[in-house]
Amino acid sequence: MMNTRLFIIAITPGIALALSIYFTDRYDKEPLSLLLKVFILGAISVVPTAIVERFLLSFNIFAGLLSAAFTALIVAGLTEEFFKRAVVLSTAFKSKAFDEKLDGIIYAIFSALGFATVENVMYVVFRFTNNPHIGLYRGIFSVPAHMLFAVTMGYYLSLAKFAIDKKEERRYRRKSLIVPATLHGIFNFILMADIPAVFLIFIPYVIYLWVINLRKLNEYYAESKILYNRKIRIE
Repeated sequence: MMNTRLFIIAITPGIALALSIYFTDRYDKEPLSLLLKVFILGAISVVPTAIVERFLLSFNIFAGLLSAAFTALIVAGLTEEFFKRAVVLSTAFKSKAFDEKLDGIIYAIFSALGFATVENVMYVVFRFTNNPHIGLYRGIFSVPAHMLFAVTMGYYLSLAKFAIDKKEERRYRRKSLIVPATLHGIFNFILMADIPAVFLIFIPYVIYLWVINLRKLNEYYAESKILYNRKIRIE
């Protein structure tokens, strides 16, 4: 029987972060129905992700650090970011509601938090039921990390959306997968390497992720404010 307390612990970080991002988008809010759709599809994307990850693991013929690197960068990082990005590309990216650069970050975050919420339930409620620290650790680090990778993803998706030509669009589309997948892979590798010296850089790396992604978020937030004020003056 599912532990209700653990379930609440597992879903709270993702929902709380989604709400905080929704209210951060003050000037040109996205349709709630589309945000919910992206969140739910992000959650559902856990299924194909798990299937592909299991398939890719069968190719992990390496040992030691190479095995950890393959699992962290390819099996987890690349696969998870691919499917979270696919949700945005197949829904919000084509929507008329995606009309400013901040929107790319908002939609990417909702897809990522949908994914992260289901993943968190799997870990906290089912896989590590007897470890009371898993929920705390994942709530502080893992779920917010998914959000941070999504900021980078959305940043480049917006550049692709508003690119001046097809060549530039393709370049930013590639970056919208490769850059967050790399950041995600490094995050996982630090934890999977099982080397104390490597683990020492974990907290500095998390701080680095917050700094670079808050800059990206603030850049597009400031642009959203300018566009909103300009629209108000015209009206």
